[in-house]
Amino acid sequence: MKFNVSSSALLSALQSISKVIASKNTLPILDCFLFNLEGVKLTITASDTETRLVTSVDVVSPDGSGLFAIDAKRLLDPLKELPEQPLTFDINDDNMTVNVDYENGKFNLPGQRYDTYPQQRPLKDNAISLEVESQILLNGINRAFFAAADDELRPVMTGIYFDIVTDSLTFVASDGHELVRLRNLSIRSSESASFILPKKPANILRGLLAKTSGNATVIFDDNNAYIKTSVFEMVCRLIEGRYPNYDAVIPPENPNKATIDRISFLTALKRVSVFSSQASGLVKIQLAENEMVISAQDVDFSTSAEEKIVCQYTAMPLSIGFKASSLIDILANISSENVVFQLADSTRAGVIVPSENEENEDLLMLLMPMMLND
Repeated sequence: MKFNVSSSALLSALQSISKVIASKNTLPILDCFLFNLEGVKLTITASDTETRLVTSVDVVSPDGSGLFAIDAKRLLDPLKELPEQPLTFDINDDNMTVNVDYENGKFNLPGQRYDTYPQQRPLKDNAISLEVESQILLNGINRAFFAAADDELRPVMTGIYFDIVTDSLTFVASDGHELVRLRNLSIRSSESASFILPKKPANILRGLLAKTSGNATVIFDDNNAYIKTSVFEMVCRLIEGRYPNYDAVIPPENPNKATIDRISFLTALKRVSVFSSQASGLVKIQLAENEMVISAQDVDFSTSAEEKIVCQYTAMPLSIGFKASSLIDILANISSENVVFQLADSTRAGVIVPSENEENEDLLMLLMPMMLND
C-alpha cells in the first residue's frame, strides 16, 4: 500500500480527532489511529470504546487499498514539527511496517493490523433522525456545558440533555445548583424524543463544530448517537436514565426584577469575588432602588470588598447570596448587552435571562442561593 499526502492536511485531520483517544486504554489498539485507504480517500478513525470519531483526507497517487493502524503519539509528534510538504507513506502489507518519506528525511514505525480494532455500533431500526445547523448545535452545547455536573453518583446530570419536541429543540444542563435551559424554536421534528450527551463527546464537539459550517445530522436510539457533518462523523454512547423534570424547578414568577448591564455586573463580580471566602466563594447581592451593591468578605484573612453598580430596579429592597464562580459562569455565557435578574426572596432560586434573546432562542439561567451569615 502506498500513497502521497499533504503533511498539514494530514496533521489537521489527525489533531481534530485525537482528543477522543484516552490516556490509558484497556485495549492497546485504541492507542492507534485506524486508517482505511480507498481510492484517493484516506479515512481515519480514533476511538476510546465509548466515543468514535471519523474524518478523512484526500491523497495523491494511491497504490493499493486496505486498513492499517499506527500509534497516535508516534505519528503525531514528528508531524507537528514538519513544515508543509508532501509525505509518502509506504505500508508493507506483510509485516505492517510503515515508512514515511519527506523532503529531507524519513522515519519508520511499526503499524498494526486492524483486526482487533472495535467495530462501530449499529443504530437500532427505531433510531430518530434530526437535521440541525452546525452553529445551532455548537451554540446549544457551549451555553449549557458549564452547568453539567461532575457527580458520578448522578450520571444523568453529568451530560447535556437534548429535549426534542415537534416545534423546538431544548438544551438543558444542571448540577443541582445551577441550571441552563436554551430552547431553539427553529428546529422542527416529526416526533418528540430526548437523549443525554456525555460531557467528553460534548466537549470534543465544541472544538470540531467551531470549524464546521452547514448542517449536522443527528441520529440516535436508546443507547448511541451518530452525529455527521461534512468534516467528521462521531458515534458516542449516550447516558442512560431519565433526566429530571427541569421545568419543575424553574419558578413560575419571580416578582423582583432588576435590569443590569451584563459586562458591568460581570467585571464587578470578578473584582469583588477575589475577596470572598475561599471555602464558600460567597458574594452578597443587595438590591435597592436603581442600585445594586456587590460585596464579599473572608473573615479568616480579614479581607473584604464592596462595589456599587447602577441598575433598573424599583421593587422592595432585597439581599441574597450566591456562589461567585457560578454567577460569573452564567453571565459569561449570555451574549446580550443587558440581563434581567429575577428574584423572589433570599431563599429561592434566582433566574437570569437576557433582556433580548437571539433570533429563535429562549435562554434561561437559574442559580440556587447560598445562606447569608447576617
